[in-house]
Amino acid sequence: MNYNKRICVVGLGYIGLPTAAILANKGFEVIGYDINEKVVEKINKGKVHISEPDLDAFVKAAVFSGKLKAYTNPCRADIFMICVPTPLTENKEPDLKCIFKAAEDISPYLKKNDLIILESTVPVGTTEKFAELIFKLRKDLINKIYISYAPERVLPGQIIRELIENDRIIGGIDEPSTNKNKNFYENFVKGKVLTTDCRTAEFTKLVENAYRDINIAFANELSIICDKLKINVKELITLANHHPRVNILSPGIGVGGHCIAIDPYFIVYMDKKDSKLIKTARKINNYKTIWVIKKIEEVIKNFIKNYNRKPIIGCLGVTYKPDVDDIRESPALKIIEKLTKKYEVVYYDPYVQNLKHVKFWNFEKILKNTDIIIKLVAHSFFEKINSDKILIDFT
Repeated sequence: MNYNKRICVVGLGYIGLPTAAILANKGFEVIGYDINEKVVEKINKGKVHISEPDLDAFVKAAVFSGKLKAYTNPCRADIFMICVPTPLTENKEPDLKCIFKAAEDISPYLKKNDLIILESTVPVGTTEKFAELIFKLRKDLINKIYISYAPERVLPGQIIRELIENDRIIGGIDEPSTNKNKNFYENFVKGKVLTTDCRTAEFTKLVENAYRDINIAFANELSIICDKLKINVKELITLANHHPRVNILSPGIGVGGHCIAIDPYFIVYMDKKDSKLIKTARKINNYKTIWVIKKIEEVIKNFIKNYNRKPIIGCLGVTYKPDVDDIRESPALKIIEKLTKKYEVVYYDPYVQNLKHVKFWNFEKILKNTDIIIKLVAHSFFEKINSDKILIDFT
């Protein structure tokens, strides 16, 4: 690989920024493109706008070496990596506006032999539609550029390591596109680079997260049944997992994040009739959050009955998973927002301190000055809780 090639990373969020930093530190010239001026300004100072272990050092080294620069517009490059968000609409359908806007934005800068890689999560067929739009805008480049899909598959809190070490799936719109993308990724990916067509690659990403959603739904359903049967669900799952072919995940207060809570809906969108199990898993995991709220309200009612007043409720954790600052689709946040409509609620989270409409108290104040403490997220910080208050632990 010619490390003099220029790479344009479109979207500098949880995937785009770490990818850009890794490539820049590898020796590539990297242009980061993001529409958020504050994000661009911060990155160009060698700082980060998201919390991720080691990312600040990677970005600082990349920027100060001169290999990474961020702009609010795209630039000419040899490789374009699309890492923009693909959220859900209110109707639980994929919103692909950012994907097609990226195609429009980069089209004037494309030239013969360029490689375009989509990393954003998308429904099956999106890469082909993306290519159709590119070729509609640039008829002169038909059969002269390479377009491929390569989904990210990382765990927040370990993004840098997993971008480098995880196996990757590559699927081009044609075989030359697949091979060109594979050759590029093999320069910085230590895991296996596996090839297929773009439709299979798109579906692989969705299937991976739907599988986990279904497994978590099973665990969450077990937790509800165990509560009625007065059985410790954690002990039950631990014992069951001693079977050599059983691997049940842990139950929780629901499912959050921008992958497991979102991606199954992409499959449902593609086939509403025959995605029965996937739809059911989504309903179970969404219901688990409602069930948790009901359990909390039972404790609150008993408190009011015993003390003839409403309690002050302290919630521990607002992120969607432990030891990250990510609140996207967080069930903990949904629970807190629901409780604040009826009760006085305060919260503490070592990673998030600026929630709107909810008071932030330090950890010690919550332990001393609240009536009911609800542990919603298993941050390492919360391993030891010494308090004589009522404690509800859902972790």
